[in-house]
Amino acid sequence: MEIKSITKDNFPEAMEIYRQGLETQIATFQNDTPIWEDWDKGHLNFCRISIFDNNKMLGWTALTPVSSRCVYAGVAEVSIYIAKEERGKGIGKIVLTELIRQSEENGIWTLQSGIFAENESSIKLHEKCGFRIVGYREKIGKKNGVWKDNVLMERRSKTIGID
Repeated sequence: MEIKSITKDNFPEAMEIYRQGLETQIATFQNDTPIWEDWDKGHLNFCRISIFDNNKMLGWTALTPVSSRCVYAGVAEVSIYIAKEERGKGIGKIVLTELIRQSEENGIWTLQSGIFAENESSIKLHEKCGFRIVGYREKIGKKNGVWKDNVLMERRSKTIGID
């Protein structure tokens, strides 16, 4: 397996995996895949991580800033998506662990995730990678007319921002 950056060239593969996540109805409030320009603008320019096996993308993860305020410069929100046929094989742990490593190299001290309460596999994955549940947002938004609850998780670096 090989870790690669998500680029405009392999973005269509990432969006196919994202589309598979959309189909689950428990991965995101979004209903459509974005175009490259919008995705590129919305994500940090580092930690755009994908994993390949024999030139096939198996999954990806990326970060979005949580605020434009400078005090939150070291806080980012995690997106992680694994190809349907690769789920449950440890791919998520590999890319999330790599995301943690690269995020700390880039000065990120807190990673956060908002996960649909029924997405138990994502919650468990985050816990395996050192995230903890810090809150629960009841009926925070609707997905196709259905109210969804969000579990708030975060991972605080033990090496960055500890002064």
